[in-house]
Amino acid sequence: MTVADLPKIELHLHHEGAAPPAFIRQLAHEKKVDLSGIFKPDGSYDFRDFAHFLSVYEAACEVLKTPEDFRRLTLAILEESAANGVVYSETFLSPDFCGGGDLYAWRDYLAAIQDAADEAEHKFDITLRGVVTCVRHFGPDKAKRSARCAAETAGDWITGFGMGGNEAMGQQADFKWAFDCAREAGLRLTTHAGEFGGPESVRDAVRALGVERVGHGVRAIEDLDLVHELADRGITLEVCPGSNVVLGLYPDFAAHPIARLREAGVKVTVSTDDPPFFHTTLRREYEMLAQAFGWDAEDFAALNDTALNAAFCDEETRARVRKRLENT
Repeated sequence: MTVADLPKIELHLHHEGAAPPAFIRQLAHEKKVDLSGIFKPDGSYDFRDFAHFLSVYEAACEVLKTPEDFRRLTLAILEESAANGVVYSETFLSPDFCGGGDLYAWRDYLAAIQDAADEAEHKFDITLRGVVTCVRHFGPDKAKRSARCAAETAGDWITGFGMGGNEAMGQQADFKWAFDCAREAGLRLTTHAGEFGGPESVRDAVRALGVERVGHGVRAIEDLDLVHELADRGITLEVCPGSNVVLGLYPDFAAHPIARLREAGVKVTVSTDDPPFFHTTLRREYEMLAQAFGWDAEDFAALNDTALNAAFCDEETRARVRKRLENT
């Protein structure tokens, strides 16, 4: 068994961003929507930079209009994840894309997604949990609606709340109400920071919003005091190396700071972010990290143990997933 064949845990996966391009093209064909402008000739997603990536992402979401669309999408995502050895995944779900922030519509979308997750668990032996996310560049008011949707559906399946989107828009503290609302509902918290925002964005995320995980967070490496603070606080970083390389944060995997962060005692995990956009899978991430840093099965087992301990799931689910990791 190679490291790529190991069972894997993924904590940072955008639901719509994981949509296979063939799935989106088929849905566009069924709905007679012309999305040809967002694809390259080879059928993959086409974007120039992060801002353009966001616009292509949102264009692809234009054909995801109904709960049934999301049910089909969820099955497609989980089949692909399971094929790459993922046994437990958390997916970022935005009420903005699932009913426009309306609570009653959100419940319908969520029921369809959960139904697909249950089917996929039976078919593909993969467990999924949902983390509701607000979209930063949609602003604090829409974030409040997303937080209310999250709070009203919090439970064994919707287990967390977070924020994605353009880090250049606003400050972490602008979204404090939404995060406080989610926290009061018992949801666990994460937010994107330290990707295109510098180390100060990571510090703001931890101090202003009180999150226990940070999406990306890799630019913390530019501030050693912050690195020590993350290690001391036990903050877990949801690191997506392939995404960071494709979007130009680092020239290649060897230059990526994940190993240095890990060596400094920061809890790091490995995820794919928006895998078809970045031409990656979790299997490929493992292969590239092993090649870049010489990590072996023991290293990846430790990374998965960190991810499982940081997962936003109940203890019964955690114990069940742990058995799957140990029995391989």
